[in-house]
Amino acid sequence: MEPADSMKVIPIPQLSDNYAYLIIDTATDKAGIVDCAEPAPILAVVDSEGVELTSILPTHHHFDHVGGNDEMLKARPGLTVYGFDDRVPGITDRVDEGSLVSVGELKARVMSIPAHTTGHIAYYFENEAAVFTGDTLFAGGCGRLFEGDAAMMIKSLGKLRDLPNETQVYFGHEYTENNLRFASTLEPNNQSLTEKRAWAAGQIQDGKFTTPTTIASEKETNPFFRWESEELRNTLSAQFSDLPMDDVSVFAKTRALKDSF
Repeated sequence: MEPADSMKVIPIPQLSDNYAYLIIDTATDKAGIVDCAEPAPILAVVDSEGVELTSILPTHHHFDHVGGNDEMLKARPGLTVYGFDDRVPGITDRVDEGSLVSVGELKARVMSIPAHTTGHIAYYFENEAAVFTGDTLFAGGCGRLFEGDAAMMIKSLGKLRDLPNETQVYFGHEYTENNLRFASTLEPNNQSLTEKRAWAAGQIQDGKFTTPTTIASEKETNPFFRWESEELRNTLSAQFSDLPMDDVSVFAKTRALKDSF
């Protein structure tokens, strides 16, 4: 499923494996950029699309997501920069959980999803069935727990997991192939996972993106959405016989294993 005709999304590679996303309101030709690390590639796409860049939508304060904000503001003065976390450079418009932000006539709801950082947010375009999740949710993975813990991340991921199945998920890094290789160590008999892993390997081999994914696909394949999976729990129990089988303990062990994978 593609986003609604009112929205066009263009992934723009940044740095080594980051994604920025140009969101275009097709009704007005106004555009916003989710996460700006390198302005030059973004502005090249803006110009080639013939749209007006009006806003920056940062997901969190890490340099590889906002390190280009100041340079972008010098290149395009007057941009709106939304911000939940004061560590984001160049904020012009403060947002909170539930705030609405605009890209042309498109509207997104801000979702607070902390744990990777305490100020991490997502942008959920409900009418277009699209969400931009930064480093909280990846295809097949989730972000490291730099400023939060497993309980905080489960709550954040739970909010995303509750979105409609058809929601397109645009994530912050091209980690998919590695993420799914790790996931296969926990659920080797998960057929959906096996198929998606093969697909992702093919995409990378062909020089293509693995973004976006969907909420439905992540429910079937992402171990950080699947802390309730019987096979995943059995795999962990076989390796760690004293591991408590509550959700937070299962999630925390899964995250710890991924950290050293």
